[in-house]
Amino acid sequence: MKKRHRNLLLIAVVVVALGAIAALVLNAFRSNLVFFFTPTQVVKGEAPRERTFRVGGLVEKGSLSREADGVTAHFRVTDTAQTIPVTYKGLLPDLFKEGKGVVAEGRLSGNGEFVADQVLAKHDENYMPPEAASALEQAQKAQKTLVSPEGKQ
Repeated sequence: MKKRHRNLLLIAVVVVALGAIAALVLNAFRSNLVFFFTPTQVVKGEAPRERTFRVGGLVEKGSLSREADGVTAHFRVTDTAQTIPVTYKGLLPDLFKEGKGVVAEGRLSGNGEFVADQVLAKHDENYMPPEAASALEQAQKAQKTLVSPEGKQ
């Protein structure tokens, strides 16, 4: 084999190897990517049914209940326009409270309930995840446009 052919073969092998490595890295990145959705987007069907995603908003007041096992909690997350039920099996964060911001990561079940694998609560009085804050602001603006100046719908 000529030296030129050997060099071309080596370059081809390196290019194929780099392509395979890039494909593996991109596939791993895509499978670990978790998107954020608001309750309104989930209700509209914009959230994936087959993949893990995050839903965020406020924990609806009066919605938190616990099962007798002490680790399963049920609550509702709202963006003030729509509400979705959430079930979480595990210990809730210390800062988790009704009426406060929350982001839950999990999947939708067949009956439309969100089954959370992880629940994240705010870390101080002024914090809310940027996506959740933006979603709440947009939902509140949308509600104001539905209400006439006299306060009638």
